[in-house]
Amino acid sequence: MAPADLYSALGVSKSASEAEIKKAYRKLAHELHPDRNAGDKAKEDRFKEVAAAYDVLSDSKKRSLYDQYGPEGLREGFDPAAYEAFRRGGGGFGQGGFGGFGAEGFEGNGIPFDLGDLLGGLGGRGRRPQGPRKGQDIEATVQLEMTDAVLGAERELGLPDGPVKVRIPAGARPGTKLRLRGKGRPGRSGGPAGDLILSVDVSDHPWFYFGDEGDDDLHLRLPIGVAEAYLGAKVDVPTPVGSVTVKIPPGTDHGAKLRLREKGIAKKGAPHSDLIVHIELRGLKTRTPELEEAFQRIADATSSESVREGLRL
Repeated sequence: MAPADLYSALGVSKSASEAEIKKAYRKLAHELHPDRNAGDKAKEDRFKEVAAAYDVLSDSKKRSLYDQYGPEGLREGFDPAAYEAFRRGGGGFGQGGFGGFGAEGFEGNGIPFDLGDLLGGLGGRGRRPQGPRKGQDIEATVQLEMTDAVLGAERELGLPDGPVKVRIPAGARPGTKLRLRGKGRPGRSGGPAGDLILSVDVSDHPWFYFGDEGDDDLHLRLPIGVAEAYLGAKVDVPTPVGSVTVKIPPGTDHGAKLRLREKGIAKKGAPHSDLIVHIELRGLKTRTPELEEAFQRIADATSSESVREGLRL
């Protein structure tokens, strides 16, 4: 169930941008995720509250309905046009003899009835008989650590009709959508249930990351030292298929790329994608008289070698 104030749940203002909302959600989801707080019921409930708020505020259509109509605008089958027509006709909150809004809907003369029944009868012709209708889809977001996104994972989600286990496939990058047939809202008049649509979000990782859309490879930032760059080295690198030894050629530059064939993400019915290693040259933090003397000798020996030739605006 969504919290009473979705903006307060995420700690943002009503004027917050899409980027601000996403940033706030990712920070809270990372702090409150059940995997990090096993057995903490309060944080688990707070995590669900944050996820429910983000589900609405990250969707421009849902957010607009919420901003204009409040929680009522998020109810299943809500029709803004019919609602406005109802209000203009004198049937708004506290008008036309209607009482407050209770758990069953509006209360008129002490008799509760559902707003959907009321709106379905607008136009003076009453409610038309309807055949079987599919239930409404449920949309939710599942937060993954990078390791689970790369290797795949199983999650148990709490739904209105009970928990359901979901298998997240390997390589589920941010924005991936999973559809679980029949796990949404119940159908009407004998119609099938709706679907559960999960959007995947992935926490940032200090070393591994996904490429741009359309790039199936996995990417790794690999730090190397000055001596390793100059002399060359053999470096053990973690990959989804186990640790491998990568040979760094002598004289490797910062930004160089190495491609490890089929050491990336598992693909159904096909070989693994590749792992692209991006070399990041790290300067020395240690400073000693011996090192300064050694690097001064290197500077003198390489003074004729220009590394900025052609540098201009």
